[in-house]
Amino acid sequence: QVQLVESGGGLVQAGGSLRLSCAASGRTFTSYNMGWFRQTRGKEREFVAATTWSSGSVYYAYYGVKGRFTISRDNAKNTVYLRMNSLKPEETAVYYCAAGVGPYSDASAYDYWGQGTQVTVSS
Repeated sequence: QVQLVESGGGLVQAGGSLRLSCAASGRTFTSYNMGWFRQTRGKEREFVAATTWSSGSVYYAYYGVKGRFTISRDNAKNTVYLRMNSLKPEETAVYYCAAGVGPYSDASAYDYWGQGTQVTVSS
């Protein structure tokens, strides 16, 4: 049974940092993209960042997370991380980890999803 389990969310003040973790289990993800998405109520899930298990290539959303957010992976632990610095109140959302083999920024291309972890950034 495939499982993606996120952790590390919480409440942080604007300008603060959090590190999210996503522990993957249940199958081999070598050929998969591992992505982070976020969603606020009433809005579509939006792409934040992605990486690949095999090469470690990284991709970031165009809207300004690059330079503040860092995605990384630990193959030995089957875990993907999202380090988020200089957080802004408008980045309050549920953050989801996902695994898929299609276009890395397309939520519909991901086959497996975690339950999500809430990130709240106070002003």
